[in-house]
Amino acid sequence: MFEKLAGIYKRYLELGEALASPAIFSDPTEAARISREQKELEELAGTYEEYLKADKAEAEALEMAADPDEELRALALDEARNAKALKEELTEKLRLLLLPSDPDDNKSVIIEIRGGAGGAEAALFAGVLYRMYGMYSDLHHWKFEQLNANETELGGFKEVSFSIEGAGAFSRLKYESGVHRVQRVPVTEANGRIQTSTVTVAVLPEAEDVEVEINPADLQIDTYRSSGAGGQHVNKTESAIRITHLPTGLVVECQDERSQYKNKDRAMKILRSRLYDRAREAQQAEISAERRSQVGTGDRSERIRTYNYPQSRVTDHRINLTLYKLDAILNGDLDEVIDALKTAEQAARLEAGESI
Repeated sequence: MFEKLAGIYKRYLELGEALASPAIFSDPTEAARISREQKELEELAGTYEEYLKADKAEAEALEMAADPDEELRALALDEARNAKALKEELTEKLRLLLLPSDPDDNKSVIIEIRGGAGGAEAALFAGVLYRMYGMYSDLHHWKFEQLNANETELGGFKEVSFSIEGAGAFSRLKYESGVHRVQRVPVTEANGRIQTSTVTVAVLPEAEDVEVEINPADLQIDTYRSSGAGGQHVNKTESAIRITHLPTGLVVECQDERSQYKNKDRAMKILRSRLYDRAREAQQAEISAERRSQVGTGDRSERIRTYNYPQSRVTDHRINLTLYKLDAILNGDLDEVIDALKTAEQAARLEAGESI
């Protein structure tokens, strides 16, 4: 492991030298590539530097421990113990950082939320989750944009899709794929009974044109008049777009924009990401079969989290994590949950002996 770390650290220093060279300014594309590569290695290189300092400090302290002065020996041994403990902590961190990264982690995402069991109440909770991800996006200074929505008269969504653009968005939001369950008294419930409803969340890494090749002959494109809960342009022009990908049967609709061209562009963006996600899921299924934990694999058929309003409780069933901070989480404070899921996934990968 340390031989590999030494090689990575050497590469990091070489990249720094290349960026400091005057010659790099003649090729902006190469400068950007080198800068990206250096950024990817930055945390690993910095942690390895800390390890080297701790290792040196331990060696120096052990040398001092041979001093005839008893008080100095005691101080030196104490320093050596502290340096050794730090080395063990940094070694564990380095093991995690050396795990193969998901090639999609730095991508932006497209999220699709659909109301499931529970009818109108499920649609209302879909709106709550939509707001939650919007607020989480704001906390991370990511760009949030609604792509398509099928609203209900009560203000919820039968389905809604949106993009979140920002470095590392997929690395954190990928854990949100799955069935989200809500337990609360619906606004439409006159007898005050708690109802259980479900909402499905799909998190797709945003695909670039070069990653997914779509043959125009495989597409059936239909236009129709927008429909929904309201809006001035609803039902007036045929600006809404429905794209059917004939080989897979995937259907994408977009009607949010007045412009047919913009709706088509958004629909293609969603279709491209869905096709990319299909290929990615097939690859992930092979990897997951070799792991004990399914954390982070994006299985959307399984309940992953429950939001219990009467108890102000949120439980993530994949890692048996329960937090009594429902309001904070629904206001976008998701990092504690996501950090715990990420740690659990890393632990499962290490336990499975995944190669570093």
